[in-house]
Amino acid sequence: MGKSQSKVDLYAAIRRDHRGGMSQRALQRKYNVTWRTVRRALDGQWPEPRRQQRRRESRLDPYKPLIDGILRADLDAPTKQRHTAQRIFDRLVDEHGAHDISYPMVRTYVKDRRPQIRRDAGIGPQAMFVPQTHLPGAEAEVDFGEVSVVLAGEMTRLYLFSLRLSYSGKAVHRVFATAGQEAFFEGHVHAFRVLGGIPRRHIRYDNLRAAVERVLGFYRGRLEADRWTAFRSHWGVEAFYCRPGIEGAHEKGGVEGQIGYFRRNHFVPVPEVASLTELNAMVDQWDQDDEVRRLRGRTRTVGDYFAGEQHLLKPLPTEPFETGRWFTPRVDRFSQISVRGNAYSVPVRFIGRQLRVLLHANDLIVYDGRTVVTRHERLGGRNGCRLVLDHYLEALLRKPGAFPGSTALEQARSAGRFTPVHDKWWAAAKAAHGDAAGTRALIEVLLLGRHMDHEQVVAGLAAAYRAGALTADAVALEARKIAESDGEPAPPVRPGTEQATATKDEGPTASVTFLADWRLSHLPPDNRPLPSVAHYDQLLQRPGRTAGEKEGS
Repeated sequence: MGKSQSKVDLYAAIRRDHRGGMSQRALQRKYNVTWRTVRRALDGQWPEPRRQQRRRESRLDPYKPLIDGILRADLDAPTKQRHTAQRIFDRLVDEHGAHDISYPMVRTYVKDRRPQIRRDAGIGPQAMFVPQTHLPGAEAEVDFGEVSVVLAGEMTRLYLFSLRLSYSGKAVHRVFATAGQEAFFEGHVHAFRVLGGIPRRHIRYDNLRAAVERVLGFYRGRLEADRWTAFRSHWGVEAFYCRPGIEGAHEKGGVEGQIGYFRRNHFVPVPEVASLTELNAMVDQWDQDDEVRRLRGRTRTVGDYFAGEQHLLKPLPTEPFETGRWFTPRVDRFSQISVRGNAYSVPVRFIGRQLRVLLHANDLIVYDGRTVVTRHERLGGRNGCRLVLDHYLEALLRKPGAFPGSTALEQARSAGRFTPVHDKWWAAAKAAHGDAAGTRALIEVLLLGRHMDHEQVVAGLAAAYRAGALTADAVALEARKIAESDGEPAPPVRPGTEQATATKDEGPTASVTFLADWRLSHLPPDNRPLPSVAHYDQLLQRPGRTAGEKEGS
């Protein structure tokens, strides 16, 4: 009886054989499935998830530490006086009363455990290396490495994805906030699109959690993650898994050395960037620059070898594969959703509702049905929070006393969205109208940011502050004037306007125009002729009457 096969593996095998030319009827006979199953696999449908069964504890578990101790003691015993599996079983029964275990259980465990204990003790043959020849377009290697970057003014640890073609040495890199499965998939997609194809033979991997759920024994057997199997099947990737531990690192030594080279030459000194998007744009340029370098023992550059290898890669599939992962969290009373141990804000009108979240490697998108509610840059680690001040403005209008100490306000200050101009205008508004009314006026100003550019609102605030206009309407008017002038000088002051003189520290003078006068100044010119009453003069005279003739004479 063969080993059990998950539906994801079954669908992947059906697609692979169909690409090899096997008909649908032959696929039904080979895998003993119905035509509907074959059709679903070829249409790319995701199989229905099976119910997960809890792993049962083995009766041998309490005795495994005893067996490990016996095997470690055998390391110093004479070769012909070491325990066999039968002798270990007999001792467990006689000395520890292990009547509930069987000999096959002990034999299987000893067979797998004895080599591991010997390797942990450093006993075994010395490592040997055999030179390898890589064919063009046949193989590649993948790995992650850690890098440190000053991101938005803070030292942050990030993860560098690298895919390197074994023949030419052409490598594609991408920086992510995490090394999770989403980053693993997005790194592949980016690399395949840059390279213009997929290696025909296989790609070498270590046993990273994003792809491998469990290592089966000490050899090449692996239990893959279902989403990774589906991803490989879609892109036509064949995986080659290296040996576990440090011993398998030399099996993908090309990408191991490539990550070290890239980190030393491009991340020293430590880059300072405002966002991951800016950093990845720099990484793309560095990848292009590295094509002119020449590897040791090569007569041509990396770019020259890649030009001869690119046309030998497998073509890319036409249909996309969603690399993100969907979640359906509920919005709590703080107007936040929790995704992977981190909190993200949404508008307060969604409190108590369940939203859909698409999580990518570097960002997440929140949906209400098919409508995008908000986007956030993904947080690394756990127990972090990312709040947007705009999401809380409706609640703060009702509770202005909560505004000064709000976490969203502090994060807006740190991000530069709440500027010193806001603080100056806010302080002046509170002094003129009181704390509550002045804070509400500031919140009304912040609501303008939903319809106008942030820079225009800040410029309107500055102009209103210089003029002493401490109402939201005055800020809106100044911001609209700046938006419509598009950088041109402001119109001259008309009669009926108030002119405010600025100090040397506050910059040039600013004017506040009454709304009626401002509208009149923007009316189109009136070129119509003046009215005339000459046509009505004929009504002053009647036919047959002379001037001065009286009526009835």
